[in-house]
Amino acid sequence: MRIKKLLLAIATLTLVSATPVKHQFTAAEQQQISISTPGLFNRSDAFSIDLGLLKPNEYSFPLPVGKATMRKNDVVQIDTKDGDNVKAMFDGTVRLARKHQDMGYVIVIRHRNGLETVYANNAENMVEVGQHVRAGQTIAIVGHRDGKFYCDFSIMIDGKRINPAAVFSINSHRLHRHTLLCEKHSSYINVSTVGEKVDLDENPNFTTEDVFEKKQTYKWNLEKMKKGSWAYPLPGAKVISPYGGKRRHSGVDLKTKPNDEIVAAFDGVVTRSNSHYGYGLCIVVKHANGLETLYSHQSKNLVKVGDKVKAGQVIGLTGRTGRATTEHLHFETVFKGRRFNPNLIFDHNSRQLQKSTLTLTKNGGITSKRN
Repeated sequence: MRIKKLLLAIATLTLVSATPVKHQFTAAEQQQISISTPGLFNRSDAFSIDLGLLKPNEYSFPLPVGKATMRKNDVVQIDTKDGDNVKAMFDGTVRLARKHQDMGYVIVIRHRNGLETVYANNAENMVEVGQHVRAGQTIAIVGHRDGKFYCDFSIMIDGKRINPAAVFSINSHRLHRHTLLCEKHSSYINVSTVGEKVDLDENPNFTTEDVFEKKQTYKWNLEKMKKGSWAYPLPGAKVISPYGGKRRHSGVDLKTKPNDEIVAAFDGVVTRSNSHYGYGLCIVVKHANGLETLYSHQSKNLVKVGDKVKAGQVIGLTGRTGRATTEHLHFETVFKGRRFNPNLIFDHNSRQLQKSTLTLTKNGGITSKRN
């Protein structure tokens, strides 16, 4: 569904260099940090940004030698030293450059891909409104507060902050080479990812390498998965509705009690965490080699897009949001965009992995053979 919507998204914006000319912004755009981008969603309620198209000189971390820490409200604090230069993340045009009562000197840069980047707590701004800047260009001098020199950095879409971890790695500063699907809802912007190469711990039975680069098939022996590298998504649950059948049920429904803890089945990266049509509150976790798991009807999601999760980590609480008549977990398994029976992976009676080997094919096929 997510990939289909991506392909149908009318307004697909790509990262390309802007023409270096002055741009006119309204008085409100030059004063308000959080403000809608005119025309961004006029043609569609969704658009995509392919970060993989970016050339090496078209991305820069704001403080390359700084230490980044996630704070509340999707703000990254980047600590560094006195006199360090703050750099533009992408090519773009300065929309706002002024002193803010609480945030010090602030700069907002609007990019042609639909993103806006915000650089706050500057000691001095080095650019002016309407000026075109290049990725890596110095735009400010880092500011000082509470005995530290740091920049408060955030990313916005249509005036709303998004989780910056969906764009780059907080620890390594590395840009994620995937596509962002940006969807506008009444009160928020949902950002999910497509085509991500997941960066997980090495595991001989669940490799993060592209195993289909040189061959068409890959064998995954479930019986050899080590303890701690997998988890049953709702410990103690019983099946109340199986996969398939007359309803053509796309997953399996598991029930325990209201607000019970749902855990990630494997290590992965969260690519969806929002209310999604009949699914209600929904979470999608991307694992290695095209595998995804979906968890829905939650009363509360406890993770955000871009969060790395470990197998067994609590990611949500059971509920009945969306089309649901009782509190439960609807659990789906997807390989390269195709849903398949979760029973191929899990024995729901014992709540253990199946004693079998799955054969995955490059074109999305999946078969199971008992060991």
